[in-house]
Amino acid sequence: MRPLTDEETEVLFAKLAKYLGGNVRLLLDRPDGLFCFRLHRDRVYYVSEDIMRRATNFANDNLISLGTCFGKFNKNLKFRLHITALTYLAPYAKYKVWVKATAEQSFLYGNHILKSGLGRITENTPQYQGVVVYSMNDIPLGFGATAKSTVDCRTAAPTAIVVFRQADIGEFLRDEEALG
Repeated sequence: MRPLTDEETEVLFAKLAKYLGGNVRLLLDRPDGLFCFRLHRDRVYYVSEDIMRRATNFANDNLISLGTCFGKFNKNLKFRLHITALTYLAPYAKYKVWVKATAEQSFLYGNHILKSGLGRITENTPQYQGVVVYSMNDIPLGFGATAKSTVDCRTAAPTAIVVFRQADIGEFLRDEEALG
């Protein structure tokens, strides 16, 4: 377990800014204590500083996990967010998409969101912007990137893809081994 390097921190915050915009600082400056990001076996963990200090008593080989896994760096230093970060992304998301009840199951099975399944979208959402996907009952289901801007969605065909799925809560069942 170690702190992130400057390059890793820059890549992580760039990815988080894609979804949260300027709200990234709210993850670190929380009223319930100080939080930080730590790297352990190519995975980035979001952990309170109190727990992080206590974890230094364990050898890295004995430490399996620490805090909440936000994602993973690949060998080319690209960062991929995991679905476990959804609970922290959802409250601070700048752009949001709501899916109709008929399209929820399709999204949770790993498919992209079509125009016919789009319930609502935040105004002025640009193309290829990171969004958090909600059900119509405001339950966060996952996140992805918009395939079309808000203006383009209005004129799109019903079978056009409007949000590219990147992660959804159905992954907990489909990819149990990979998330652990």
